[in-house]
Amino acid sequence: MKISKTEIAGLLVIEPDVFRDDRGFFFESYSKQRYKDFGISVEFVQDNISKSKKGTVRGLHYQIGEKAQSKLCQALEGEVLDVAVDIRFNSPTFGKHFSLILNSETKFQLWIPQGFAHGFSVLSDEAVFSYKCTNYYSKAHERAILFNDSILKIDWKIENPIVSEKDLTAEKFKDIERDFVYKPE
Repeated sequence: MKISKTEIAGLLVIEPDVFRDDRGFFFESYSKQRYKDFGISVEFVQDNISKSKKGTVRGLHYQIGEKAQSKLCQALEGEVLDVAVDIRFNSPTFGKHFSLILNSETKFQLWIPQGFAHGFSVLSDEAVFSYKCTNYYSKAHERAILFNDSILKIDWKIENPIVSEKDLTAEKFKDIERDFVYKPE
């Protein structure tokens, strides 16, 4: 397994070892000890899986306070553009985003710690997307940023996005609260 840092502190790209032969493939999608050895020492409490058709955008979502979540994301089927936006006030990368194509071929994963808004767009005909969470879903603590906010300049790599009503009415980036504050390591 290979783990790479990104240009935004805290975000990690994980490339699992995939063993392929004429029968198919095998890979270890999560091992608590192995991830801990690489600095991801958390307790996952909820796994979420969504299936979406091409052109769907989900996000940008996050939870605040005692229900803040870190996520380990991967595409089980198909291909998505996974996006994380730094919402940690005082961070040198505040308001910047990182995007990575996750697909069922490479099996790459994206580690997104607390302090980031998260979303993805579906690039294949359909995709099954999975993410492990370090906290339970809480409607009272859920927040969202408008996916196409002009300040963020995210290229979702799709035309005519399919977006939920809730995500279409999400908050503008300039209006988010100071729920996360950057603390240098």
